[in-house]
Amino acid sequence: MYYAWEGDVKQDMDNALLFTNTNSVSSNRIIYTPSAFARSSLIHLQETGTLQATHPHKNERSGLSSCLFFTVLSGDGRLTYDGEIYTLHSGDCVFIDCKKPYSHETGSNAHQEQVDTTIDATIYTTDTAGPTNELWSLQWVHFYGPNMGAIYRKYQERGGKPVFRTSQLNSYHDILDELYNIASSPDYVRDMRIHEKLSSLLILLMEDAWDDMQMQATPDTLDIQEIKDYLDENFKRRISLDDLAGSFYLNKYYLMKLFKERYGMTINAYLNQARVTWVKQQLRFTDKTVETLATELQIEPAYLSRLFKKVEGVSPTSFRKSWRGK
Repeated sequence: MYYAWEGDVKQDMDNALLFTNTNSVSSNRIIYTPSAFARSSLIHLQETGTLQATHPHKNERSGLSSCLFFTVLSGDGRLTYDGEIYTLHSGDCVFIDCKKPYSHETGSNAHQEQVDTTIDATIYTTDTAGPTNELWSLQWVHFYGPNMGAIYRKYQERGGKPVFRTSQLNSYHDILDELYNIASSPDYVRDMRIHEKLSSLLILLMEDAWDDMQMQATPDTLDIQEIKDYLDENFKRRISLDDLAGSFYLNKYYLMKLFKERYGMTINAYLNQARVTWVKQQLRFTDKTVETLATELQIEPAYLSRLFKKVEGVSPTSFRKSWRGK
């Protein structure tokens, strides 16, 4: 085993702690190699760190199995992503799926193409331009996981944007600092700790994806909350979309759109979730049969069994046995 030393921190070469100075940037970064278990089962770290641009430059990438989150600590730059161009300033946050082509750049004098072999990207820079106050510094993390594609789509469904500003900026910085410290530590469960921190990052992103103040100002949102309350109280009844829309004086297609935007699922999926949750409670804490439960839900026992198995992966009978034993 070979080791690299930086200060008092010992790193094996699979998790290299790099202090890189190039013609374009000065950075402190960790390029991390997760275990096979973490790669297949957890949200795992690929790279994290901070950088200070020293010359105008541009990074272009595409087709990466990675998600990128970064914050602009100071200075200005530009992101090109998914057909849009975003001007970035200090305090801006970026969250993107790197399978799509993207580029980010800082400085306004870039015109000479040069390949920098210390990072896996083409950098467009100048040899003569010196540092300016406009050049940015960034704090970033590349990460991925077996379900990140679905998680990013959920972020978008909730209204999440590639570029946003937040009132929780210090919380993001704290998480990135902690990720760096964990990844550079000899902790033998660090992949699990990294998974925990990346999950915390995703929770913050999902919170910021939802513009609660805007929704509170929309009258239709009040209707949607009332509809959810109605479903919570009446999920045992047969509820048709036409009757529901008529009761709340909304077009049914508009109702479907508003509900999914607000709660991230269709009305039917929400009802089925509520029904399965109730059935689980009954199976664990009462002796009611599946037939009785289906009657109370006003559905056929066979349909209830299929629905339950689709959601839980086991039949109602197997669920009851596994939780209550013999």
